[in-house]
Amino acid sequence: MRLDGVWRLTLRIRRCRNRACALYHRPYVPEEAGAWALPQAEFGLDVIALVGHLRYRDQRSVPQIHRALRERGVRIAERSVTVLLHRYEELLALWLGDATRLRERLAERGGVILAIDGLQPDVGHEVLWVLRDVRSGEVLLARSLLSATEGDLAPLLAEVRDALAGTEQQCSEDAIPILGVISDGQHSIRKAVARALPGVPHQLCQFHYLREAARPIFEADRHAKKELKKRVRGVRPIERELEGRTDAEAEALRSYCLAIRSALTDDGRPPLAASGLKLKGRLEAVATSLERAERAARANEHGGRGRKGGP
Repeated sequence: MRLDGVWRLTLRIRRCRNRACALYHRPYVPEEAGAWALPQAEFGLDVIALVGHLRYRDQRSVPQIHRALRERGVRIAERSVTVLLHRYEELLALWLGDATRLRERLAERGGVILAIDGLQPDVGHEVLWVLRDVRSGEVLLARSLLSATEGDLAPLLAEVRDALAGTEQQCSEDAIPILGVISDGQHSIRKAVARALPGVPHQLCQFHYLREAARPIFEADRHAKKELKKRVRGVRPIERELEGRTDAEAEALRSYCLAIRSALTDDGRPPLAASGLKLKGRLEAVATSLERAERAARANEHGGRGRKGGP
């Protein structure tokens, strides 16, 4: 099943007749068959590509993808969409991990600036360590580890170093140098870099460095936000009083209540966006808008009285 309809393929299975061949009498299929579909699959590669496009570029859900395929005439079950999505992720992982493609892309930039960091979903779980080239954005290695000691991280760095250096058959001139390493201030990472990559410059991540430098400001900002929240209360009673009303004034008041709720729950990202200052600015904007509305209401009220008492 392809996007252009259902096809029936007849594959001629051949076997090597040379008894001296290591593949003697082993069956093999035509190479062109791999351009139509994956082995043991009933949907073409174009369908898999469309499923990945709809999911990761258009951010559509599985039911939405299923409906889009049905509209294009592809007879497919919703469960098969999930299976094809997994196949797409596997193909993408193979393409991203292609050593030849990686070397060609990294060689164009003349070297690698290596970033290393770990992600732990929860306490007690394995830590996913990712080594990435900052210049190209390519992920060079990703592996889960139970611990994060120097002895665990040094082999990961050494594996990337050896992969960039190439094999013995390759010329030493084709080796891709590691120009530097960026990480947070974790001591085990520092020791692992010094052990696996001696002489390579190691710099702290600018974001981590900034966050540590701005920690006193962050604490003061968090305290200010806490104090601001204490002063902004009573939104819920106002919303209860407006229940059942559909006039313009009630709708305007509901909008103000929603704006205040949004401001109270919207956090910044320190140190680049202080949440306390952000809350202060949004509350001032709401207060200014209320003052303008009040002045406009008073002006309309006085204007109406003047017209009523005029000659």
